[in-house]
Amino acid sequence: MNAVLERDAAAAPLARGTPLLELAGLGKRFGSLQALADVSLALQAGEVHCLLGENGAGKSTICNLIFGVHAPDTGSMRLAGQPYRPARPADALAHGIAMVHQHFSLVPNLSVVDNLLLGQSRGVLRRADCAARVRATGERYGLPLDPFARVADLSVGERQRVEIVKCLMREPRLLVLDEPTAVLLPDEIQALLAVCARVAEQGCGVVLVTHKLAEIRQLAQRATVLRGGRVVARSENPAQDLNELVRAMIQRDLVASATMDTAATDVSVTAVISAAKQRDAASTSSPEANRPVDALMADGLTVRDAQGVTRLDTFTVIVAPGEIVGVAGVEGNGQVELAAVLSGLAAPSEGRFFVAGRELTGQPGKVVTSAGVGIVPEDRHASGCVTAMSVAENLMLNRLARYSRRGLLDRTALRRDAVALMDRYDVRAASPDVAFGGLSGGNQQKAVLARELTTEGLCFLLAAQPTRGLDVGAVEAVYGHIVAACERGVGVLLISSELDELLQVADRIVVLYRGRIMGECEANAAQRERIGAWMAGHAA
Repeated sequence: MNAVLERDAAAAPLARGTPLLELAGLGKRFGSLQALADVSLALQAGEVHCLLGENGAGKSTICNLIFGVHAPDTGSMRLAGQPYRPARPADALAHGIAMVHQHFSLVPNLSVVDNLLLGQSRGVLRRADCAARVRATGERYGLPLDPFARVADLSVGERQRVEIVKCLMREPRLLVLDEPTAVLLPDEIQALLAVCARVAEQGCGVVLVTHKLAEIRQLAQRATVLRGGRVVARSENPAQDLNELVRAMIQRDLVASATMDTAATDVSVTAVISAAKQRDAASTSSPEANRPVDALMADGLTVRDAQGVTRLDTFTVIVAPGEIVGVAGVEGNGQVELAAVLSGLAAPSEGRFFVAGRELTGQPGKVVTSAGVGIVPEDRHASGCVTAMSVAENLMLNRLARYSRRGLLDRTALRRDAVALMDRYDVRAASPDVAFGGLSGGNQQKAVLARELTTEGLCFLLAAQPTRGLDVGAVEAVYGHIVAACERGVGVLLISSELDELLQVADRIVVLYRGRIMGECEANAAQRERIGAWMAGHAA
């Protein structure tokens, strides 16, 4: 076994020759949170080095120290053998380090080329020259872009492509990628991994933060595992050591580590997901007379935007109690509009929908929630939480009235119930009183899921991208909770860009293309090619 648990977090990093980047004993604290403690590692030129760990393990903090977003409290960094201590990202860029962040840093109302010129040009802006470089870089790496397209009009995958091209145009000697594939479709993921391999072959060092073990197997030459801000394992052969790496990450085995040997699927989805396929199917196979009321019935839902363009076109689907129906498709094909209608954030232009037999068409979110609908939104910051409020307040947002006493909150009861939910759903925070915005993205997502799965009278769950950005252990936990809700009779509409997860967890899959359902089929791996054709707009 090459993945060796660290007995001493300050152990010397593995190195061959002079590393491109050396981190020695790095420590970083944010208030009472020790984000990193005595972290050491080395990166060689031409190497893809993966950073692994659960949400909140310190991976993004390391990336931000390398890129000059934060300064370490203790320890040192060396770049190509020389002391390196950037005071700001501009210093990192000047040293040949580029970074793709978890969250986009683009200005939506500007064009691609204008976004790339920001902070890079003085005096006269040479848009034509920059546009030519955008096209050339895109063609070189297989990441085509329209330089004059407005960023707001691009899909999520195309926006990620802009971020990557922006870095590659600088011809960096070190490329830092913080979960770059979390918002990409399978084909886009493969294209990005190919880019990483290509730049590494050209001598660029690559630091890749990822939760997807299939990507580690395919690309990583070495891997470092963090837990609680400390290095707990290293591997010289990550593809061979996946089981040990996962055990180091989450301090236990996955439900079925045998799935980690399956090359065809993303191994971050484990046997707990496929257990959904083994649920008692009595509710869907029983005679019509004995069939319970549908969890969701959507009939001809249509959404037109302010310009009259049809974004969602006669969407019709039925979700039975205890059933998971997956919605697949390239992002930007009506998924956002569908979720907005079903969550009460928008009224459809045409059509109706019913939850447990009750019509909720055009009703506000408060009424939808009170009808027993749980909503896990795609953009939790926009509609799933209030980042300035505490973790406890966010966990109870849909039931705060329960804790109100003559206009005042019973904070003792609120904290008690919040702590119970945090324990049950593994939401990690220093206390329930800390600001929600201070949690890692994964813990924020788990908190939103905890709140929605405990909605009073829950009968239908709308889950949009519920595992985006989550680590392997958290993905397992999320689907474990969703499957448990299904076993209680909750119907689920699962919107996800993770096709492998849909194929494993869903009972059926419908595919959206330009707002219309292109096709519907049973969810199994044999349907992958057929689903792919539908996603591309081809009738199978």
